[in-house]
Amino acid sequence: MVSTKPVSEPKYKRVLLKISGEALQGDSQQGISDEFLSRITEEIVDIHSLGVEVAVVIGGGNICRGITAAESGMDRATADYMGMLATVINALALQDFLERRGIITRIQSAIEIKQVAEPYIRRRCMRHLEKGRVVILAAGTGNPFFTTDTAATLRALEIGADIIMKATKVDGVYDKDPLTHSDAVKFTHLDYMEVLNRQLKVMDATAISLCMEGNIPIVVFNLHGRGNIKKIVLGERIGTIVREKRDE
Repeated sequence: MVSTKPVSEPKYKRVLLKISGEALQGDSQQGISDEFLSRITEEIVDIHSLGVEVAVVIGGGNICRGITAAESGMDRATADYMGMLATVINALALQDFLERRGIITRIQSAIEIKQVAEPYIRRRCMRHLEKGRVVILAAGTGNPFFTTDTAATLRALEIGADIIMKATKVDGVYDKDPLTHSDAVKFTHLDYMEVLNRQLKVMDATAISLCMEGNIPIVVFNLHGRGNIKKIVLGERIGTIVREKRDE
C-alpha cells in the first residue's frame, strides 16, 4: 500500500541507523574517509531536521574487526574488545562532523570510557532523543562474541525505535552475492523466518531472532545512494524490508 502521508511528514518518528565501520572508509583500504563521513553527516542532518529522533550504532571494521583478528590466532575476547574500542574512535569522528553542523550529540558507550563518552543508560539515551540530540551508541553490547548487528537490534528494542535502518554496500538483500553473481535475485520483502531458513546475509541469526521476537522491521539499503536515508524515513520503498508479514 502506498503511503498517503504528505511528503514532508516522516513515517518513522524514532530510527536506529546501523552503519558498518567498513562503510566509513569509503574507497580507502582502511581508516576514515572525511568525504564519505561528511556525506553521511548531511543525510543524518536532513532527517534530524524533519523532527526524527536518531540513534546510530556504528561498527569498527575499518580499524579492527574482532573476528578477523581472532581468525589470525588472537584470543577472541581480546580481539572483540579491540573491535569495541575501534567503534568508539568512529563514534568520536561522527560526533565531530555532526557537531560542526550544529547537531547536538551524545556518545554512549557499552564499555566505560568516561573521558570521551557517557556510559550507556537506556533511560538517559531515550531522554537525549526526546530532546532532539543524536545519540551515537558505541562499543557494541559491551560483551565479546556479539556483533554490532546484535547490538543495533538490542538497542533498537530497548529505546523503542520504529525501524532499524541497516546501511550496506548493495541496494538490498539478494539470494546470493550480487557482487560476484550476475544472476543474483533481489528481494523487496522478506519475513524473519525466510531470512533464517535461507541463511541470508541480512544480520546474524541472533540479531534476526531478536527482531522477530520484538517485531521490529529492518530495512537494508545502499548507503552510497544519496538521499536514501531520507527517502526511507518518508516512507519510500528503498532496498529490502524484513518484517513479520510481506506487503500484498
